[in-house]
Amino acid sequence: MRIENKQLYEFIKDSELIKLEDLELAYKEAQDSSKILGDVLLEKKLIDEVKLRELYAYILGVPFVDLSKEIIPADILQIVPEPIAKKYKIVAFEKTGSELKIAMLNPEDIQTVDFIRKKTGLKIITCLTSEDSINIILKQYAKSLKAEFGDIIEKNSSEVSGDEKEDLEKVAQGLPIIRIVDTLIKHAILQGASDVHIEPDEKEVRVRYRIDGILHDAMTLPKQVKHGIIARIKVLSNLKLDEHRVPQDGRFKIEKDDLKISFRVSILPIFDGEKIVMRLLNENSKGLTLEKMGMTGLGLEIIHRQIKKPNGMILVTGPTGSGKTTTLYTIMDILNTPEVNISTVEDPVEYRMPRVNQTQIYTKVGLTFAAGLRSLLRQDPDIIMVGEIRDQETLEMAIHAALTGHLVLSTLHTNSAAATLPRIIDMGAEAFMVASTVNVIIAQRLVRKLCQDCKKEYQMTSKELEALGESYDMTALLEVIKKNENLKDLVGKKAKWEDVKLYKSVSCEQCHGEGYKGRSGIYEVLEVDDEIEKMISQKTPTEELEKRAREKGMLTMVEDGFVKAVSGITSIEEILRVTKE
Repeated sequence: MRIENKQLYEFIKDSELIKLEDLELAYKEAQDSSKILGDVLLEKKLIDEVKLRELYAYILGVPFVDLSKEIIPADILQIVPEPIAKKYKIVAFEKTGSELKIAMLNPEDIQTVDFIRKKTGLKIITCLTSEDSINIILKQYAKSLKAEFGDIIEKNSSEVSGDEKEDLEKVAQGLPIIRIVDTLIKHAILQGASDVHIEPDEKEVRVRYRIDGILHDAMTLPKQVKHGIIARIKVLSNLKLDEHRVPQDGRFKIEKDDLKISFRVSILPIFDGEKIVMRLLNENSKGLTLEKMGMTGLGLEIIHRQIKKPNGMILVTGPTGSGKTTTLYTIMDILNTPEVNISTVEDPVEYRMPRVNQTQIYTKVGLTFAAGLRSLLRQDPDIIMVGEIRDQETLEMAIHAALTGHLVLSTLHTNSAAATLPRIIDMGAEAFMVASTVNVIIAQRLVRKLCQDCKKEYQMTSKELEALGESYDMTALLEVIKKNENLKDLVGKKAKWEDVKLYKSVSCEQCHGEGYKGRSGIYEVLEVDDEIEKMISQKTPTEELEKRAREKGMLTMVEDGFVKAVSGITSIEEILRVTKE
């Protein structure tokens, strides 16, 4: 049943899927190093995994199935026990009468197929699938835990005393509380939450998850588990168990099944106890690129050009939760090579990055952004990242670093790219200094992406257009869309708004009834060229700066948002939600 390298080589050669010279080099490498040819082709990115698996299936004469968008009924999924499914990458996905269809990665694993045949007494039909499909279905085993959550709470909360005076350490280490907290965390990871809020009330404990930027009620727990949950999270985060009057911050990490998630914990005393907010930071999500974050066109070109400069400032602006830190980390990831020394001053350190010297500020002992930055300059850095410019001292240090041959990355809280310049000048910087050090300003917001499985096409009515016209210049927006290279096939030169196809959120199982899945950024990228530099030195008003930058091709966040709405990435409602001020 094994596919020999020669057999695969001949088949790909005949089908002309890969250039002959590339195929021959890969075949030689596979033969010389006793590797499987398919693995070598994947390593070299000469073929994608789904296409390769389809080829395997064709050669072996077995069906290929793509299960990446399937929801398997729990009773069928459970036919193959979870430990077997995980270990041998094999899942059951369809049952008709006495026939059971299973999807697998390794067609040679006859032993496991025989085991399932004997265990179930059913006729087994094997299909090949992709690694992606298997991983998505394996997550569905855990999803059925959602239904079991009620049982866990019911069974375990009755064993927990609501007495605050009881030994908190003992409660925190007790099995019932461990089960409740573990299930809370597992559930948050499965739903892709970015934050978990645990809020004690007079009569209960409320748990909410922030998913794609929106808070959702997740569950309500009985009051008696309150002290136990707080104690358990304090134990995990290495915090003081007997301190209930002052805020505490800590962190812990979970590593399991290729999952590496860091939890940043904040505990704040409130009237009914202590409120916990846990920020989930997925340390596996490396390989994030500016393109994947939603940057396109001229803005993307400008950023790639400006980050190659050896000195100057790159500023990212926007409100809290708009993805500024993620943008900075992504830029640092691009710049992170063995030839440069990157140092950061952050509050707090969110992601750990290899080869980057990260310093967390600690104001109690005088380690502020300004003090940290001053010390960093003695550490021979090439690139410096300052978490946030909050005061005049930090700003002056950052400008000084940019003037003396360092590339400085930082964030600010302003509403648009052009508004950042007068804000810096208001903080006490000289206009000519700002003009000569700032290379580029990126302003951003995060919008939820429409679920690609259930989004619905529609066209705007004149009434909707009129309502939008009160907030935006719709004629100018349409002109921007018509000029966009990527949209020329979707929007004709003579099109009116009523002819343009837009998309609405609906709901389906894939997006858990939300209509949205994942997030993307909308950006405006202001490049400080010679002309803009001169305008900043002359303290030109924000409106004129923005007008000139737009004449040079800059898209505002609203324009970028509408381009993404016409592309089917997001909806007009989302653009309105994040850009209204």
